[in-house]
Amino acid sequence: MNTDCVFCGIVSGEIPAPIVFSDDKTVAFLDHRPVFPGHCLLIPREHHETLADLPAKLIAPLFSNAQRLSMAVEQALGAHGTFVAMNNRVSQSVPHLHVHIVPRRRKDGLRGFFWPRQKYASAEEMELVRTAIALAIGKF
Repeated sequence: MNTDCVFCGIVSGEIPAPIVFSDDKTVAFLDHRPVFPGHCLLIPREHHETLADLPAKLIAPLFSNAQRLSMAVEQALGAHGTFVAMNNRVSQSVPHLHVHIVPRRRKDGLRGFFWPRQKYASAEEMELVRTAIALAIGKF
């Protein structure tokens, strides 16, 4: 528990939040600035800032609950699907790991929401990036 963390305050009950789901490992609540109504944040109860910081024992519970919440949001709101995302450090408004589950509907106007897309300059550039990642993954 981090006493300076808003999300830890929600977990402890010191900060009120519209909680939609809670179990012994995670808590989910409505985002106070939703992209669309029903936009939820799912967080681990323990304070971990990024996905890299999350202990292996919490990965399955977090992502299993993200899957459940995604299905629930879609069904409850009659959405056509969901957008599930996570920021790590960059654009992370609260430094406590959180998964966004956003209801989506066809033609809802959300285009290019997060990332402007770009092509690799060449097949060689793509291969250099692929090789760098493939080599680095062995370190983790």
